[in-house]
Amino acid sequence: MKTPNWFLRKNLISYILYPFSGFYFMASRFVFFMREKREYVSNRPIICFGNILSGGVGKTPIVRQVAKYFDSPVVMRGYKKSAQTGNIGDEAKMLSNDGILVHVGNRKSNLILLNKQSEKTPIIMDDGFQNSSIKKDISILVFDESIGFGNGFLLPAGPLREPISAIHRADAIIVIRKKNVAKNFNLPTNIPIFYAKNKEIYPYDEKTPVIAFAGIGYPEKFFNNINANLIETKSFPDHYQYNDNDIKDLINMAEEKGAKLLTTEKDWVRLPNWAKKQIRFSALNTEIENGFYDWLKGKVNDISNKKS
Repeated sequence: MKTPNWFLRKNLISYILYPFSGFYFMASRFVFFMREKREYVSNRPIICFGNILSGGVGKTPIVRQVAKYFDSPVVMRGYKKSAQTGNIGDEAKMLSNDGILVHVGNRKSNLILLNKQSEKTPIIMDDGFQNSSIKKDISILVFDESIGFGNGFLLPAGPLREPISAIHRADAIIVIRKKNVAKNFNLPTNIPIFYAKNKEIYPYDEKTPVIAFAGIGYPEKFFNNINANLIETKSFPDHYQYNDNDIKDLINMAEEKGAKLLTTEKDWVRLPNWAKKQIRFSALNTEIENGFYDWLKGKVNDISNKKS
């Protein structure tokens, strides 16, 4: 589904849905505490990158950088598998294309498998901050500065999976810098905060007319960052599975307007194979400040020593 417009700012619909947020909270807390009773403890350090918002905040590119840094495997659900993504999901396909070993499916089963191996590198968990059935040695929350906490309401009245106070379970926070900072985005001062910045690598020059399309959590983030001659945009639901007719319509639109098609890397891996030859993506390079790696390496070493 597309990200509802009330997730970013309160409106009548968000207030109508607000009472249902209480039911969501109680149900999610029940599941959290029941899972916690069967918590799995890994012999190898587990670094979890998560968020407290529903929808994309730019977490996967950070997972990619850290997995490369430690030469670590990544464990993830593999959401919205399809033939285009090799039946492992778009985010998993992105990581796999970079030579990262990705284990998709039941995270606990994959962790048991990885713990039987002789490697001692940490295991990266993409998402899972709310999954209490697995003990995370290091939990890191990722926020997009332009989204912040959204409208501040829990699902379904807002984008929050948990109350903002859940931040205190995290060991650190990574904030992706943006030109516009969301209102009331105030983070606790007793948790290490590190900053990252995104750099879009465009396949076209700035004068080339571009029609951009995206099926991600917050497509406006992608559209607003395009430093090119953007003449039109088209949004699709998050993790949308493109079919031949979708692509043909986009190609016809581009031909009529004398423009090139541009999408995200996550969308590109979901395109039919024939379309990948005609459509290019904007590569996203995320750079995290150097102090983060010093902090994380120290934490991993301490944990590894305790587990050995």
